[in-house]
Amino acid sequence: MESGSDDAPERPPEPRGSMRYQDPGSTTPRPPTVAEARQRDKARRAREAAEQFAALQRENAEKRAATGKKVLMGSVAVVGVVGAIALGYQVLHEDTVSATCVADGSNQVVPDSYCSSGYAGSGGLFIFAGSPYRYYYGGSNGGIGTTARGGTLELPKGTTGKTSSGSSISRGGFGSSSHGSSGS
Repeated sequence: MESGSDDAPERPPEPRGSMRYQDPGSTTPRPPTVAEARQRDKARRAREAAEQFAALQRENAEKRAATGKKVLMGSVAVVGVVGAIALGYQVLHEDTVSATCVADGSNQVVPDSYCSSGYAGSGGLFIFAGSPYRYYYGGSNGGIGTTARGGTLELPKGTTGKTSSGSSISRGGFGSSSHGSSGS
């Protein structure tokens, strides 16, 4: 029996290429393989594309927000202008026009009572052949005895005629009606 050397258990040999510790100061990284380089470039391009897409989305969202504000402001402006025009038309468009009693055919201004009664009140003979007096709407006149000018013999649609005595004349289906008002 030999003493000494055979008593120690045998250690398995270390596998080739294994590494237990790498010194960071003295080791150099191995160059990447072609597949690793392709994968790294593909990931970088995807990351850049995602960043560009996100930037484009932010830019489009800002444009839409700015355009939306402009459209809203434009709509408010249009509604305001239309409202102002409607208000101006309402104020300027009179629903009442002046009504003056005139002699039919000559447009000579006569008292309002002639149009309401149909004759001048001379008494005597009355022959019904239509009223010799009519209302003249709008225009201008210088008073009784003058000729009315610048108006019409037909009451404009949607308006009411007002006489100098305060009576109102409205257009109806078969002619016109006259309603007096009492001054209390």
